[in-house]
Amino acid sequence: VILCILTAPDSHPRTLLPAAPSTQAPWGMREGTATPAPCFQSAPPKWDPTKDLRAIASNFCYLENSGWYWGAITAAQAHAALQEAPEGAFLVRDSSHPLYMLTLSVRTARGPTSIRIQYSGAQFLLDSSSGARASLSSFPNVPSLVQHYMGAERKAEEKTAEERAAEAKPSELSAQETSVVLKLKRAVYKPQSLPCLQHLTRLVINTHTDCAEKLPLPKPLLRYIQDYPFKV
Repeated sequence: VILCILTAPDSHPRTLLPAAPSTQAPWGMREGTATPAPCFQSAPPKWDPTKDLRAIASNFCYLENSGWYWGAITAAQAHAALQEAPEGAFLVRDSSHPLYMLTLSVRTARGPTSIRIQYSGAQFLLDSSSGARASLSSFPNVPSLVQHYMGAERKAEEKTAEERAAEAKPSELSAQETSVVLKLKRAVYKPQSLPCLQHLTRLVINTHTDCAEKLPLPKPLLRYIQDYPFKV
């Protein structure tokens, strides 16, 4: 996966490289004037706490089964676990930031780094500046997000990131020069949560079929496969 992320000397999670600043006036303001234009907004959608609870509970159930969710470890501990790993190795952990639930820690060409995972409206996406957020996909759970950035579906987003880099203005070159290439290739399993043989078999089956429910298997085995419908 090729995504540009800003690097910094500290261990705080990074954010995706923002797109070029917009030349349009802020929404609700007229160009060339400080007088706000009339803004007519519809009522915000009603918040459904039940939907959020279901999404969060389902996501953590998947993560607990994945083996690459490390729970409440620090950024330093995550980076230490990835220090000797090959480029593209990754794990997911609890975020140390109070406004985020989870963080993706990855071994890049320049060393381990971390990217926060945003949650909004029962969807998860990688943390980004407001300018780049519109080009990023969102997912119902973190395993789906990770699987997306490991697979062929990422091509459109790679192209978008490359186009933004090619069109960068001179004032943005310093940020481009300090970016690194992010690749998700291999999950790093938590030592205390190594996957069982049944789970590894389930991953192989999911890797080779998108219609596991049609396999000639006993119903208990089909339910087990469908309890974790991911390839990673």
